[in-house]
This record gives sequence, structure tokens and C-alpha cells, in this order.
Amino acid sequence: MSTARFSPFELLLLKSRSQVDTATLLLLGWVLVHRQHVSEGQRRRRLAQVTSQFRHGHELGPVMSIAHSQDLHAIQLAAEVVRKECSKERSLSVMHQAITVATDDGDISLANHYILRFLADLLNVAPATLGTLFQELTGQPLRQPEDPSRDAYWQTHDPAYYAQKAQEEADAAQREKASQEQAEQQQRAKADKQQEKKQKQQEKKQQKEDARRAKARAEQSSAEQKAEKARAEQARQEQARQEESRQRQQRSSPPPPDRTTRALAVLGLTPGASKTDVRRAYRRMAQLHHPDRFYSDSEHQVALASARFQRIKNAYDYLMQTY
Repeated sequence: MSTARFSPFELLLLKSRSQVDTATLLLLGWVLVHRQHVSEGQRRRRLAQVTSQFRHGHELGPVMSIAHSQDLHAIQLAAEVVRKECSKERSLSVMHQAITVATDDGDISLANHYILRFLADLLNVAPATLGTLFQELTGQPLRQPEDPSRDAYWQTHDPAYYAQKAQEEADAAQREKASQEQAEQQQRAKADKQQEKKQKQQEKKQQKEDARRAKARAEQSSAEQKAEKARAEQARQEQARQEESRQRQQRSSPPPPDRTTRALAVLGLTPGASKTDVRRAYRRMAQLHHPDRFYSDSEHQVALASARFQRIKNAYDYLMQTY
């Protein structure tokens, strides 16, 4: 029959002279694999010493290889074989051997705490009996295993792990702090960018407003200049019209006589008359228009005669001063 369907441990069981010895051998090897600070050669020599009376009839190497591989199927099969075949006395003997190989150096690993309890339960050894047997063989009570989920365990049994864990936590905190600082920096940069954008928008808006006001002022100034030019042009045109009207008036009417000419006209003389002519004309006009000649007329006639005589007198006085 082909053996390809069997696992390495099943082949050992098939070739073994005592399957219970081979199964016990694997369980003890499983305990030895979990011994701390023990070389492979020491494990094999210790296993050979403890099982020197076994009748399995094969090498220890394949058994240790299976134990190192942590083949749970093989360990489960070995446990079933031991549970089925072992008597009470043999069960206690197996527990004695397991405690011995687990505590040769006076210490017991955490894994072997659980393995010894597993074997005791497998072999129907009560916890109190296991504690008594452990006390007799090691001189120490079998205490409850420490909880590997607590930091205190790793501080005691694996300080390097705890230091690494503390370093990892410190690194994580540092990364978190750096990430937070980066996020804050990015947020500040974003706020600064938004502020800068807002400021630019305000500056652009202000520039537009300034340009609008400047344009409005320029338009107003241009309008004022146009209005001023219009007013100036209107004034110029008005002045031109007045000047043209004055010139037309001057051209259409003779220039007004001067005072001398008017005074001569009052006395009935023409320009060029002599002083003697003025005296004669005055005497003649005075006799004709003296108010005393009109005393018998109405008051209105007397008033008109007085006014005429006064003009004659004023004209004579002016001409006598002038000549």
C-alpha cells in the first residue's frame, strides 16, 4: 500500500514498536522545544535520557523535527494515542517526565505552563495532583502563568520587546505629532493663501473702484472743461455780438457832440465862433429868454423860461472859461 497519504508522524506510528511510547516521545519533545536558552543538542540528549526505557525503536531526529514544526495535527494525534493507551500510573509517569524536562533549569516558560496543564487534562490528572507533583519535583509551587497580554509580563520576560514597543509608541506619537504639525502647517498655509487671495481680491476691487473714481473725476473734469469752454465761447460770442452791435451803432449814428459844441449850439453858434461872438450871442439870447419877460404868463411858461435861461447861462459860463 502506498504511504504517500500518511503524514511523517503517522509513518512513525506505523513503524513504531510502541505507539504510546512514540506519542509520549512527541509530547515530551513538544515540551523541550519550548524550553528557553537550550540548544538543540541539549534537547535531544535530555529527551534520550528521559526516554531511555521507551520501546519505540526509531531515531529521535524525526520526532524533534515534527515537534519543531509545531504540527498540531501530529500533536493532537499523539495526545489521542496517549489518552487512549495510558493507565493512571503511566499517566503520572508521563507527567513526571514532562515536568522534569520543562524545569531542568529551575524555570518554566510561559508556553510550558499551558502545555503541562494540557497534558494533565489529557491524562486525567487533577489540577491539585499536578500542583503536588510539581512541588515535589521542583520544590516550588505551580503558580498561575502570567498574562502575556499585560505590559508587566513583557517588561520582566522580554525587556527588549517592551523597549521596542515603547520605542514604537514613541515613534507613533512622534509621527502623530509631526502629522498634526504638518496638518496645522497646511491649514495655516491654506488660511494664509485664502487671506492672500482675499487681500488680492480686495486690492483688485479697490483698484477698480479707484479707476472708476478716477474715470468719473476725469469725465467730470472734462465736462467742466467743456462747460467752461462753452461758457467762454458763449461769452466770447456775446462780446463779439456786443462789439459788432456797438460798431453797427457807431456806424449808423453820429458821434455825440462834445460839451463845447453843445454849449455853442445852445447860444446858436457853430464851432469856430470867437469869444466876442459868444458874448454877443449871450446878450441876445438873454434878452429873448429872460424869465422877467414871462411874468404875466402861466407858472408853467415861467418855469420853462427859467430853465431855458439857465441853460444859456451855463453854456456862456462854460465857454468863457474854456476860451
